[in-house]
Amino acid sequence: MAGPGSARRTSRGASALLTAALLYAALGDTVRSEQQIPLSVVKLWASAFGGEIKSIAAKYSGSQLLQKKYKEYEKDVTIEEIDGLQLVKKLAKNMEEMFHKKSEAVRRLVEAAEEAHLKHEFDADLQYEYFNAVLINERDKDGNFLELGKEFILAPNDHFNNLPVNISLSDVQVPTNMYNKDPAIVNGVYWSESLNKVFVDNFDRDPSLIWQYFGSAKGFFRQYPGIKWEPDENGVIAFDCRNRKWYIQAATSPKDVVILVDVSGSMKGLRLTIAKQTVSSILDTLGDDDFFNIIAYNEELHYVEPCLNGTLVQADRTNKEHFREHLDKLFAKGIGMLDIALNEAFNILSDFNHTGQGSICSQAIMLITDGAVDTYDTIFAKYNWPDRKVRIFTYLIGREAAFADNLKWMACANKGFFTQISTLADVQENVMEYLHVLSRPKVIDQEHDVVWTEAYIDSTLPQAQKLADDQGLVLMTTVAMPVFSKQNETRSKGILLGVVGTDVPVKELLKTIPKYKLGIHGYAFAITNNGYILTHPELRPLYEEGKKRRKPNYSSVDLSEVEWEDRDDVLRNAMVNRKTGKFSMEVKKTVDKGKRVLVMTNDYYYTDIKGTPFSLGVALSRGHGKYFFRGNVTIEEGLHDLEHPDVSLADEWSYCNTDLHPEHRHLSQLEAIKLYLKGKEPLLQCDKELIQEVLFDAVVSAPIEAYWTSLALNKSENSDKGVEVAFLGTRTGLSRTNLFVGAEQLTNQDFLKAGDKENIFNADHFPLWYRRAAEQIPGSFVYSIPFSTGTVNKSNVVTASTSIQLLDERKSPVVAAVGIQMKLEFFQRKFWTASRQCASLDGKCSISCDDETVNCYLIDNNGFILVSEDYMQTGDFFGEIEGAVMNKLLSMGSFKRITLYDYQAMCRANKESSDGARGLLDPYNAFLSAVKWIMTELVLFLVEFNLCSWWHSDLTATAQKLKQTMEPCDTEYPAFVSERTIKETTGNIACEDCSKSFVIQQIPSSNLFMVVVDSSCLCESVAPITMAPIEIRYNESLKCERLKAQKIRRRPESCHGFHPEENARECGGVPSLQASVALLLLPLLLLLFSR
Repeated sequence: MAGPGSARRTSRGASALLTAALLYAALGDTVRSEQQIPLSVVKLWASAFGGEIKSIAAKYSGSQLLQKKYKEYEKDVTIEEIDGLQLVKKLAKNMEEMFHKKSEAVRRLVEAAEEAHLKHEFDADLQYEYFNAVLINERDKDGNFLELGKEFILAPNDHFNNLPVNISLSDVQVPTNMYNKDPAIVNGVYWSESLNKVFVDNFDRDPSLIWQYFGSAKGFFRQYPGIKWEPDENGVIAFDCRNRKWYIQAATSPKDVVILVDVSGSMKGLRLTIAKQTVSSILDTLGDDDFFNIIAYNEELHYVEPCLNGTLVQADRTNKEHFREHLDKLFAKGIGMLDIALNEAFNILSDFNHTGQGSICSQAIMLITDGAVDTYDTIFAKYNWPDRKVRIFTYLIGREAAFADNLKWMACANKGFFTQISTLADVQENVMEYLHVLSRPKVIDQEHDVVWTEAYIDSTLPQAQKLADDQGLVLMTTVAMPVFSKQNETRSKGILLGVVGTDVPVKELLKTIPKYKLGIHGYAFAITNNGYILTHPELRPLYEEGKKRRKPNYSSVDLSEVEWEDRDDVLRNAMVNRKTGKFSMEVKKTVDKGKRVLVMTNDYYYTDIKGTPFSLGVALSRGHGKYFFRGNVTIEEGLHDLEHPDVSLADEWSYCNTDLHPEHRHLSQLEAIKLYLKGKEPLLQCDKELIQEVLFDAVVSAPIEAYWTSLALNKSENSDKGVEVAFLGTRTGLSRTNLFVGAEQLTNQDFLKAGDKENIFNADHFPLWYRRAAEQIPGSFVYSIPFSTGTVNKSNVVTASTSIQLLDERKSPVVAAVGIQMKLEFFQRKFWTASRQCASLDGKCSISCDDETVNCYLIDNNGFILVSEDYMQTGDFFGEIEGAVMNKLLSMGSFKRITLYDYQAMCRANKESSDGARGLLDPYNAFLSAVKWIMTELVLFLVEFNLCSWWHSDLTATAQKLKQTMEPCDTEYPAFVSERTIKETTGNIACEDCSKSFVIQQIPSSNLFMVVVDSSCLCESVAPITMAPIEIRYNESLKCERLKAQKIRRRPESCHGFHPEENARECGGVPSLQASVALLLLPLLLLLFSR
C-alpha cells in the first residue's frame, strides 16, 4: 500500500522548490533552526496505534482466552527445574545404545565375510553371473538382457526415500576403469554373495538401518538394498569405494606423512603433471586424524607452503586444498639431490613426533621421482634402522626402469612399497597400494576397530543423485569395520579383504533428543575427537546459488566456529577430552536468516558418548528455558481433543518410533499416538512422558478452536479480511491453525507449511514466532515482516505473536505462543489512521504524517521498517534510509550495535583459472595426454622432453583467466537491538548546513517504535548504516599463524603401526611393459586420430 506521502508528492513539485529557495535566501549562510516535533503528539499517535493493533492481535489470536485456560490448571501442574547434567548423560546413553546397534550390525557382516572368504578357494577360471549395478535390467537391441544385466526387481520403498530398491538382494558396482570379469573381482563377488542373508537379517533386527555395504580391496562395491547405478554424461562411474573416508579410516591407522616431489630438470613435461596428480591422489587418502607436509626438491629444498617449514599440519579439507593450489606453482629445473630431501623428511618426522602433536602412530615418506642414482642406505641406517618405524613408499614416474631397482630397494628395506606410474590413468590404482601395506599390522593383530566418520554428504552414491537437492544431500556419519583374510598361509602378509559399513543419518541422532526437554532456545549438539561438528543447529553445510551446493569445508567446521563467544575454547576442549561437566557464557544467537539477534546466557552440559569418538553437549538458556512443567489429564479427554482437524504435531519430533516396524512407517506421529493410546498397536514404542504432556496441551488449548470458529462465522468482524490466519503452538510441538479467509486467498501461501522451516517446529528449533515471542515482555506482542530468501526483502504480510506463561514470574516456563498473520496493507492503514489524530479542540493538528516537512516510520526492535511513506522501503534496515538518525540513536543508547561473526560464510572471489588445470581433471584429456606421451617416446625417445612438451602443450597452457567463484571465508557483520528501558527519545543532529530533529516513541505492548523525522534537513554528509557483512582479511603473517595453529584434538584410541610378524617382502615390483604397449598401441592410435 502506498502511504499518504505518495499521494501528496504530485503536489510538491515547483511550489516545494520555490518554498525552499525563499527559505534559503531568508536565512543566508546561517544554520537553519530545526523544526521542533512535539513529543506529546507522537506519543498520542503511538498510543492510538498501539491500542488498536494490540486489540486486533489479542482478539484474533485468542491470547487472553488461552492464558486464562492455562491459569485454570495452574494448581494442577508441577514445575521442575531441568537437571542439565542428568539430561545430557541420559541422552548420551540413548545415543550410545543406538550407535551400538549399528556397530553390531556391521560386526555381523565382518564375521560373515571372513567366514565366507575362509571357505572359498580362489579359481582363476571361475565364471559367475552376478548382478552388476550398472547393467541390471539393461537389454540389447534384440530385447535380451545384457551379460551381468539380468532382471533385478526394483520397487519404491518409503524407508529409502521412495527410491526403487530391492530389499531382498544386494548388487555390485565396479569402477569404470576396472574389468567386470577380472578373476579377482569375480571371485570376490562370488564369496561375498553370502552377505545377502546378513544384510536382510540386519534390516529385520533393526528396521531403522539404511544402506549397508562391503567395499572390497579389489575395488568392487556391494550395496544393500540393491539399486540401479547410472553413469554420468560421459558414460563413466568414477566412484571407487577405496577412496572413501570410511574405507581408509577403517583400513589404516593414523599416520604422519612427508611427501617428497622431485622437481629436477628431468621431470619437466608430462612427468611433472603425473607427479602432481600422484601427490593430489595421496592427499585424497589422508583424513582428519593424519598429518602431512609436501617438499619439492632439486639441488635445494622447496616447501610447497614455505610458512610450514619444518612441521606437519592436520590433513583436513582446508589444508589439503591449500596445498593443492600451491602444487600448480611447481616447475622443473636443476639437479635432484635426494639425500638432502631424505635427511629433511626424517628430521621433520622425528621432531614433530616429539612434540606430541601428530598421530603418534604410523609414519611414512612418500617419494615421487623419475629415478634415484643411489640407495642411500647410510641415511636409512642413521635414521630408520633397525626398527624401520618410518615406511618408505616410492613412486617411479615414467616408463623407464633404469632406476627401478634402487627405488624398489629403498621401499623394501623400509617396510614400504614400490610402484611405477607411467600414465595419468595409472595414478589412482598405484597410490592405493600403500594403504594395503599400512593395513598389514592391523590385519595381523586381527583388531576389528570400529570407526566412525565425521559428518559428511556423499553425493556420489546413486541414492543421493536420484533425490531432489534438499532431500538427497543428507548429512550422515558412517560406522565401518575392516574385513581380514583368516587363511593361515596369508597371515604374515596381512591381507585386507575390504571394509564393511552402514550409514547413520544425523537426523536419526536428533530423534533420540527430546526437544521438549530442552526448552525454546535449547539444543543438543555433538562433536568428533577433532572438535568438528557432527550435529549442531548452527551447522550450515549447504549454500544456495540457484541450487543447494555443499560448502567445500562443510565436514570440518569446528565447534569454536559456531560457539565463537567461547574465545578460549573452554567448552570445545573439555568435550574433545571427553570430560563431563558444565560451562556458562553469554551468547548471541541469530535468527530470521541471520538478520536478528537474541542475546541470552546459556548453560552448557556435556559428556562423552561411549563406544564412539563423539561427545555430546546440551545448551539450556537461563530463565524460562531451565524449567519444565507437568500437567495431567485423562487419556479419554486428551484423545477427544486430539481428534480435532486443526491439530497437528511436529513431524520431526519423535513421539513414537515409527521406524522399528515396517507396518508403522506410513503413520504420521499424530496417527501413531492415537493408535498407541487406543492400545491397537502394542508394538509401537512411544515417549509416554511427552504424550502425556501433548494430551494436556490438547485439552487446555481445545476451547480456542470454537473461539476462532465463532470469529470466522461473524461476518461483520474482519469484513475487510485484513487478518488471514491465527495460529498456536505449545511446548510439546502441538500446533493449531485457523483460516479467516479461504486458503486460495492467503497472501502468504507458504506460511506454516512444511517448506517454511523457520516457522514450524522441527528437529532442532522452535518456530521463529515462538522464539521471538518468548523473549518479549509477557502480555505484549512481537510484530515482524518475514524476510524472503531473495535479494529483495519484500513481503505483503505482518506476523504478530505473544507468549503464554504459566506463572507471573521469570521462573515460569513459557507453555505456548499464539499469533496472527495479517495483510501488510491492513496493518499500514491502521498506522496511517492513528497518525492523523490530534488532541486540539478545533481539530487542527500542529503536525501530521501527511506534512511534507516530516517523514514517519514504524520500525521494530531490530531496526527494520514495517511502515514508511515510501512502500519500497518496507523491510529495509532503518539505518540504510536514515543513517544520521540511526547513528544518533546508537550514540544515545536507544539502540545498540552487536558485532557478529560468521565462520561458515561464502564470499565471491576472483580466481585465476587455466586450461591446464581443467584439462588435468578431464578424464579424456588425461587419457589423451598419456597417449601422446607414449607415442612421442615411441617415435623420438631421444628428444623426449621437447617433443613431450610440444604434444602436451594444450594441457599445460597456462593462459590465465579470471573466474568468479564462491569461496569459504570469515565475515563480520552487525545486528541492532533496541534498549528496552528507553521508551521515548527526542534528538537533534547537527549537519553541514542544517539541524535535523527527530522523535522516537515506543508503541505500547509491542516491539515497535514510531519514528518521526524532520525531512527538510537531508543531512547527506552522514553515510548510511548497513548490515552488509564484511570479509575478514588475513595478512600473510596471520594466514601463516592460522595454518600453524593446532587446536587440541584427541587421537583415536587404537594404533597399529607395526607388527613383528609382518612380511615386508611384499613390496611391489616393476610392471612388464612389453605386452602392455603392444596391446595398447592400436586402440590408442585409433583414438588419437579419431579426434
